[in-house]
Amino acid sequence: MELVKEKWTGKVHEVIIGATGAEGGTRTAVVRAGGETTMPFYDFEGGMPNRPVLAMEVLDKIPDEPSESLKKVFGDVWGDPGEWARKCVEEFGAEMISVQLLSAHPDEGDTDEKHAVETVRKVLKAVGVPLIIRAPGVAEKDNLIIPAASQAAAGERVLLGSAVQDNYKTIVASALADGHCIITESPIDINIAKQVNILVTDMGFPTDRIVMDPTTGGLGYGLEYTFSIMERARLAALGGDTVLAQPFISYIGQESWRAKETKAENEEWGDIEKRAPLWEAVGAISMLQAGSDILVLRHPHALKIVRQMLDELMGK
Repeated sequence: MELVKEKWTGKVHEVIIGATGAEGGTRTAVVRAGGETTMPFYDFEGGMPNRPVLAMEVLDKIPDEPSESLKKVFGDVWGDPGEWARKCVEEFGAEMISVQLLSAHPDEGDTDEKHAVETVRKVLKAVGVPLIIRAPGVAEKDNLIIPAASQAAAGERVLLGSAVQDNYKTIVASALADGHCIITESPIDINIAKQVNILVTDMGFPTDRIVMDPTTGGLGYGLEYTFSIMERARLAALGGDTVLAQPFISYIGQESWRAKETKAENEEWGDIEKRAPLWEAVGAISMLQAGSDILVLRHPHALKIVRQMLDELMGK
C-alpha cells in the first residue's frame, strides 16, 4: 500500500538567536529555531532542519510560595540570577536561558530599569548560551524596562519579549536599534497572533527575527486549546501563509508550576517528587507535537525526560 503524503508549499522561517564573538557578541554558540517544511516529526513528508531548543527559566527574585520540589534544586541559587543561570547550563545542559524580569512588576517589587540592567549583565557574564529576556507584562513598566534591558544586551541578538497587540512599538524599536529578535504574544487566538505579526512587520521588523508565543496552557488547564491554535497556525504556514510562518515558543514551565498537581501533597496522586516534574514534561512533549520550536522549562528532571523523548523523535 502506497503511503499518502501531503505536499506543502510553505516553510517556517528560521530564526537565529545569539551572537558569537565573530558576530560582535559574546555568546559561545547560537541557536536556530524553525525552518520546518512539514508538521512536527513528519520526516517522511518534509524536513525539520533544526532540533527544538530546550531552555530553562531564571527569575530575578525568589519565587513566592515556591514548590518544594523546585526549592530542593534551586534553593541555593535563588536570589542570584547569574548563579541560577550557571547551574541550569553547567549542571543540567540548558541550551538557552530565559530571564524573567518579574520583580519589575508593580505587584512583585516594582524594581526599576537599573535593576533590570544589572540582572541582564549578571546572566550574560555567567553563561555563554543565547538569552531570552522577558519584561513583566505590564505596559507601563514594559515600556521602561524593555529599552534598558535591550541596550544592556546590545549586539547579543537576544530574544526579547513580548510584543502584544496593544503594546508593541517600544519593543520593536528597541530590538531594531540593538539587533535583537522578538517574541510576538497573543492570547490563544490565531487572528490576534496574525495581527500582531502584521503590526510588527509593518514597522519594518524582519520576519526572520520573530518568534510567536500563542500563550501556553498547562496540562489539564487549557493545554488542548493551545495545541489546536498552534496546529492551525502551523497548517496555515505550511499552506503558504507567510504571516504565520514563525517558530513557536512555549512557556510550559511557567504554566505547569502554577497547577496544584505540582504543589499539593496527595497520596492518591502519587509521589510529588516524581509527579511534579512529570506534569511539566508531559505538557512539554505535547507542545513539541503541536509544533513548538523553543520550550522553556523549570525542573531539570522534566528537561531530562523531554531531551530523551526528543532523541527518540529526532531519530538520534
